[in-house]
Amino acid sequence: MAPERFVVAIDGRDLELSNLDKVLYPAAGFTKGEVIDYYTRIAPVMLPHLAGRAVTRIRFPNGVDGIHFFEKNKPGGTPSWVRLATLPVPGSTKSRETIDFVVVDDLATLVWLANLAALELHTPQWKIDADPDLLVVDLDPGAPAGLRECCAVAVLMRDRLEADGIAAYPKTSGKKGMQLCCPISGSQDSELVSAYAKKVAEELAAKVPSGITAKMAKAVRPGKIFIDWSQNAAAKTTVTPYSLRAQEQPTASTPLTWDEVEAIGTGVEEARQFTAAEVLERVERHGDLLADLLSPGPALPV
Repeated sequence: MAPERFVVAIDGRDLELSNLDKVLYPAAGFTKGEVIDYYTRIAPVMLPHLAGRAVTRIRFPNGVDGIHFFEKNKPGGTPSWVRLATLPVPGSTKSRETIDFVVVDDLATLVWLANLAALELHTPQWKIDADPDLLVVDLDPGAPAGLRECCAVAVLMRDRLEADGIAAYPKTSGKKGMQLCCPISGSQDSELVSAYAKKVAEELAAKVPSGITAKMAKAVRPGKIFIDWSQNAAAKTTVTPYSLRAQEQPTASTPLTWDEVEAIGTGVEEARQFTAAEVLERVERHGDLLADLLSPGPALPV
């Protein structure tokens, strides 16, 4: 049996790990040690998508069935070697003017967060001290619609964005829906990115009103895919590629190929989320399907 606490060295950083046998996903018997193992093994493809971004964590100290909390500010006992970024947070519910965000640029920081049971990692569409470099389209299904319907809408959105010279890269959310991530560049602020995303969402909703909505009101969402354009607001975050999700099974936000999206959308392939073990196998097979997000994309049309 593993000792409750022990120190490991990661890239020259001393890090204390604890309670590795603690079960964080009871239905799957998935332990904290397995969470740390997953994040360690997925780090080569995940860290580039975390680098330079302020990270919001969702922590589940007693597992996915227990109490959880969102954490933006650095936690107590943060090691001195963890990179922090002090950023303004207008409208904070705790009346703070600034928050010391954690920035995950290295494996030691990622493992440290995993040891704190920070199962979910969420990042904004911009890097610190930079303009937005990502446009994100969040596809949120209203029951009885699900991931299959999301994939069908994703193809429509891909083709619409492509008409403006914007490439879209799909990933599951790890929960019920999916996102399209698009590399962009230029000096556009988040309001302009949100306005563009809203315009495109409303165009598609007008074309397929029976299956798509661009309105946030939950009353209009049942049976439709809500294209959430608001994810591009400066204060919003999106689940980071490869992040675990707090579901019954240890699912993760998983990059897809467009062939897979089309096959799921037409019913040829099963619509489902992928577990941590499956994500690791997919990375061995495909590499990072979102690698192109790390290079600058085009400016959005005015």
